[in-house]
Amino acid sequence: MKSILEEMGGTYRQVDDYFIPNLVLLDTGNYQIGKYGRMRRSYLKEYRKIFYNTYILEGMLFKHLAEIDQACNERMEIIVSTMAKQEGVTEALKTADQMEWVRRINSIRNRAEEIILTELVNA
Repeated sequence: MKSILEEMGGTYRQVDDYFIPNLVLLDTGNYQIGKYGRMRRSYLKEYRKIFYNTYILEGMLFKHLAEIDQACNERMEIIVSTMAKQEGVTEALKTADQMEWVRRINSIRNRAEEIILTELVNA
């Protein structure tokens, strides 16, 4: 009689008196995971353990983290440029008063990051 693993096409290897299933990762893509992907992983690991374990078991964790990281970076660029236009933070301000430009653009980036963390990373 075959085991469920053997019926599904799986194999075993024998180590001493034990038969250990030969498990293979489904997705071995080379993903670039940045700041937001790492933050998402920490969030899932701490607050959404079932999702975290499901992603690991399905071999989709790194793909998910890479997608989240890319979406966050794209959204960050859109939000920062939109807010900068709305608040008049332009290249003219940058040449006229660099310190004021830095203060205002940092404020915009901080607010944009809070939006991203709420909408994408900690969702």
